[in-house]
Amino acid sequence: MVEDEELLLAVLNSAPVIDGHPTDALSGEGAADWARARGGRGTEEERDRLRRVRDTLHRLVRKRSSDVGELAAVLDGARLRPAVSPAGVSWRLEAAPGDELAVSVVLAWSRVVTELPGRLRACANDECNLFLVDHSRPGTARWCSMATCGNRMKARTHARKRQSG
Repeated sequence: MVEDEELLLAVLNSAPVIDGHPTDALSGEGAADWARARGGRGTEEERDRLRRVRDTLHRLVRKRSSDVGELAAVLDGARLRPAVSPAGVSWRLEAAPGDELAVSVVLAWSRVVTELPGRLRACANDECNLFLVDHSRPGTARWCSMATCGNRMKARTHARKRQSG
């Protein structure tokens, strides 16, 4: 697993469709707690930045846009500062207050697409709004969850084949 991959997926998957209705974990009741549970401050400004990053990444992953302007804006002013110790060199993120979480998400996205090219993708279920990082050996995973979307899609395919056959 790539560093901060779980954070990346949490933000990408923070706008699921539940029972046919779009939801948003970054808005409304509990949104501040959601952000704080992932290392953020929970402020409205931070969540607004996360929503813009999430929406940009949704378009990039789905290949609906190649505009990275919002991601560049998040990284503007951020830097990784080296720190040396007897254990080696570590890197510490420095970013504007409230931007740390969004910067971490953008850095995680970059690591995933660099280290696991082609493995970050949207769920193949058109009714789903979730994403996955495919860690399967052949790289053929298609659904965010085999238990939900995978079974639904396979059941639909089976039903179509029975009706036409």
